[in-house]
Amino acid sequence: MTTTITVEGMSCGGCAKSVRAELTHIPGVLAVDVDVPNGTVTIASDNPVDDEAIRAAVEEAGYTLAG
Repeated sequence: MTTTITVEGMSCGGCAKSVRAELTHIPGVLAVDVDVPNGTVTIASDNPVDDEAIRAAVEEAGYTLAG
């Protein structure tokens, strides 16, 4: 299963690394692909990932979800 989110404020590889690190700590997340120029993050997981868990992980990395 894949989930795509938009993250505001990412501007570099370090930003992507922070977001990726936090999201991979969510149980069930298998892979995280970050597209910094577009601000999108694609999360591959073995089960649906809770929206609040995603929001909390992104905020822990220092960013916010768009929308």
